Amino acid sequence: MLSTECRKAIKALIQQEVVPAMGCTEPIAVSLCTARATETLGLLPEKITVLLSPNVLKNAMGVGIPGTDMIGLPIAIALGAVVGKSEYGLEVLRDVCPEAVAKGRAMIDEGRITVALKEGGCDMLYIEVVAEGEGNKATAIISGAHTNFVHIERNGELLATKHTEAKEVVQNKPLLLNLRTVWEYATESPLEELEFILEARRLNKAAADESLRGEWGHCLGRTLQNSPLGQNIIGDTPLSHMISYTSAACDARMGGAKIPVMSNSGSGNQGIVSTLPVVVYAEDMGCSEEQMARALILSHLTAIYIKQSLGRLSALCGCVVASTGSSCGITYLMGGGYQEVAMAVKNMVATLTGMICDGAKPSCALKLSSAVSTAVMAATMAIEHHCVTSYEGIVDDDVDRSILNLTSIGSRGMLETDKMILDIMTHKN
Repeated sequence: MLSTECRKAIKALIQQEVVPAMGCTEPIAVSLCTARATETLGLLPEKITVLLSPNVLKNAMGVGIPGTDMIGLPIAIALGAVVGKSEYGLEVLRDVCPEAVAKGRAMIDEGRITVALKEGGCDMLYIEVVAEGEGNKATAIISGAHTNFVHIERNGELLATKHTEAKEVVQNKPLLLNLRTVWEYATESPLEELEFILEARRLNKAAADESLRGEWGHCLGRTLQNSPLGQNIIGDTPLSHMISYTSAACDARMGGAKIPVMSNSGSGNQGIVSTLPVVVYAEDMGCSEEQMARALILSHLTAIYIKQSLGRLSALCGCVVASTGSSCGITYLMGGGYQEVAMAVKNMVATLTGMICDGAKPSCALKLSSAVSTAVMAATMAIEHHCVTSYEGIVDDDVDRSILNLTSIGSRGMLETDKMILDIMTHKN
């Protein structure tokens, strides 16, 4: 049984990592940094220069920005300056309106925004914004996490070198997890300590519902659920519902819908995949609120645990991490115990490892749908006690070692892959 102090620390960690976000978190983090630089400058900048790490640039190039009909960084930067409020965090563009979009377009047309790669070494997640106007200059830097300000400066005067919100205090004392601890927290903690996670169900289902009513992204979710062709091929089953709802929420988010989702570890898509397959399965199977809450905690906390060794951004698609979490949650809802959950993780490691991240974009919905189907397959195998063995590939007898093998490939083994992806993306016609 985990101690009260350990449970408190884990809950704080989840509440730090599972937060609402509007829009793709990389361009939104750039908007957030621009908003802080603009606030520090004290006026609408005449010129904005943005320096980014390669991974942030990759994830921000092709995604829709909420409240606009535009994609990519220039409008995200302009809106951060025009209407962004840093106090909103990852909902920094909550107040976007047509007038703000028009002002943002004008800033872009006037050539007031410059975006470039940060030269030299920097964190995989690095954003530097320099805002200038009326002879003044302000700089804001985010590094390490999407809301983690490490440097604020105005006219050469250093105002802050580290901005730590109260809820980010866990970052100062890393809470190292393993799968057994994740399982015990999710299944043994008092229910009243876990029920906060049900807000993820409300937000992410609302995003899916919005998408199913509208025209977002590639309309994958709506096509699967509502079209005759989709129904004839995919059918009307719990699996089809899980795939369509998950991909629909991604359609809306990547398409620029002005609606928040509950993120996980700095990624809205990871939050969607950690949430909706579990929620839809629980609802279709008539599971109780308690079962759903515990399964969601298991899913989200597993994803957080895997990200501890993978890092915020990498060449490995985040759906690999999040769907491993949802597979654990689904396995639990199917009646599995710790042994079956560990089997599901190994089955996932054997299947999805190596799926690349080539930036945030509408077609991410296709990757998410593949990840959800794999999560269900891995869980079903585990319940039947079929598990990939340590004689096969990168899977180890020890489930935590299997996870480390996965994250080592994603964080170190795929570094050259990451460079190649960015080179291809930035040299297309």
